Amino acid sequence: MPKIYSKPGESGKSWLDNDTVAAWFFLAPALILLGIFIIWPIIYLFYLSFTTGIFTSTGTRWVGLNNYWRLLLNQDFWQVILNTIYFTIATVIPSLVIPLGLAVLLNQALPLRGLLRSAYFLPSIISLVAAGLGFRWLFQNDGTVNALLDAIAIKPIPWLSSTVWAMPVLIILSIWKQLGFNMVVFLAGLQTIPSSRYEAAELDGANAWQQFWHITLPGLQSTLVFAIITTMIFTLRSFEQVYVMTGGGPLNSTNVLVYYIYQEAFGQFDFSYAAAAATVLLAVTLVLVYLQLQTWREEG
Repeated sequence: MPKIYSKPGESGKSWLDNDTVAAWFFLAPALILLGIFIIWPIIYLFYLSFTTGIFTSTGTRWVGLNNYWRLLLNQDFWQVILNTIYFTIATVIPSLVIPLGLAVLLNQALPLRGLLRSAYFLPSIISLVAAGLGFRWLFQNDGTVNALLDAIAIKPIPWLSSTVWAMPVLIILSIWKQLGFNMVVFLAGLQTIPSSRYEAAELDGANAWQQFWHITLPGLQSTLVFAIITTMIFTLRSFEQVYVMTGGGPLNSTNVLVYYIYQEAFGQFDFSYAAAAATVLLAVTLVLVYLQLQTWREEG
């Protein structure tokens, strides 16, 4: 009979030994849910991007790369891509730099340090829809921000109806929302850097900037990679703030890729075209994550 279980004295291991069977048994529920709710939808999304039609009795039919050609030839899509690039870059950089500076400051013995940490983290637990409604109230034409500008003799700005100012308002909201989470991540990373390194640097005459550049940043390398990836994913999937505050307007100036996919799928009911745009978004996200991980490995 074939041997199923390995004996304690044997050097080799069977793929059906007790530990392997137990591992697969406990992993099975998670793997099944992963396959049903993540892997299968991605596969079906990819398939749908090569078809046309809607979910009716007539069904869908295969059209090959037609939906991707439509994307390439659609000026609105390229406008959305430019909006998404602008929104991502302008959000990600401050969402990393500001929390890093706050984390370095709050890692020191400051009065009310615990209260300040809680205050900065608070935006992370607030619903993005609620935050969007709050910012919309603040930046409306007769809102608090324009009232403050008027009080200091500055002409009020039509924030949400201006093609110039609407996107910066969305960026400010996104930075505010991500700030607390990244700050906590950087604080956790700072705790892993031995204080003896800073003490030795002080004895060698290194100033605060030199300590930050040569000790803090190298010590936060893996933390920075994690923060960059999570912040980019959070930014690329932005939908709620656009939906609540601007609806992609004015004149398509705040329409980002996720909201564009939503419009095409549930506004125009062009699910196949929306699937092609979603596939592009997935590919871009995977490439960016891959590049970040490769950079981390090379520097490590």
